[in-house]
Amino acid sequence: MDTHIARAPAPAVAPPSPWRTVFGVVALLTAAVAVLLTAFAWPLVRSSLHDVPIAVAGPPAAVEQVGAALDRRLPGGFAITGVADTAAAERLIREREVYGAIDVSSGRPQVITASAAGPAVAQALQGVAAGLGQGEGNGQGQQHGQGPGGGAAPVRDLVSLPAGDARGAGLAAAALPLVMGGLLGALVLTRLVRGPTRRVVGALAFAVTGGLAVAAILQFWLGSLEGSYAANAAAVALAVAAVSLSLMGLESLLGYAGFGIGSAGMMLIGNPLSGTSTAPEMLPGWSGGLGRLLPPGAGAHLLRSTAFFDGRGAAPAATVLAAWLALGTALCLAAALRAAGRGAGSAASSPTG
Repeated sequence: MDTHIARAPAPAVAPPSPWRTVFGVVALLTAAVAVLLTAFAWPLVRSSLHDVPIAVAGPPAAVEQVGAALDRRLPGGFAITGVADTAAAERLIREREVYGAIDVSSGRPQVITASAAGPAVAQALQGVAAGLGQGEGNGQGQQHGQGPGGGAAPVRDLVSLPAGDARGAGLAAAALPLVMGGLLGALVLTRLVRGPTRRVVGALAFAVTGGLAVAAILQFWLGSLEGSYAANAAAVALAVAAVSLSLMGLESLLGYAGFGIGSAGMMLIGNPLSGTSTAPEMLPGWSGGLGRLLPPGAGAHLLRSTAFFDGRGAAPAATVLAAWLALGTALCLAAALRAAGRGAGSAASSPTG
């Protein structure tokens, strides 16, 4: 008996992609690499001193002379606030109104820095101290035997970084993980959790636990933070919550496009412009001001305030983060109400309704 075994047809082999598709993908990848390099390298390469707030303590005439000397050496580098004495200058530094001070109130110039507020600015002020020791400033260096070659003016670090992380590397490196943590939380919650209320609660709970974990690592293991552990954990939690909820809100409003736009903004704009490794005032042009209005920059500023300045100067950053958190929560709830309204309308228009 003649039997025939039916064979399944061989699967069709997809034809190779057109060359225009290959070149289009290559062009897209090249543009992506260029955007990434520009976003992260441009702020650092173009960083410089411009309008960095500092105080000058001393008589008005001496303050004016020091300001003129600084402007000759670094045109437009500093925004000077004149004060009468050392105590007033130190108060402005501790309140985070200035990054440091030049004190000529006692005759011999000295430089007061706050490396915890910004190591890059403190290093720049140390260079200013070398110039003051060579007779720059108000001319008092020569009157007190500090002519050219007489040595740099003394430098005192009023609010220093911890001994375990004297370069501030831990705090600078924490900026990207904070953004990535908030992004990851938003992504996982929107994919695995249903219901806007549960998502919001999950994001807040993750922010709290993530804040406790990150602050513990930075403070107790790496030694990068000081101050109150609870306050530091709260600062981290607020930053993570602001990133997560704002991204979740955009996703609930615009879908994947909203999540992509928000993530790109946080990673390519917010993180490079946070000024964590330098200072917002050192970033080029308007970019430092923009960075302070985004969660990464506001979170870094808030964490510095809680860790090294007993919370002084934290109000603007906390307000920015609270606004982003409230906006994200409002978007999530608005999307939920819109979906509930559509569901009610569909039920009312159906025959059984």
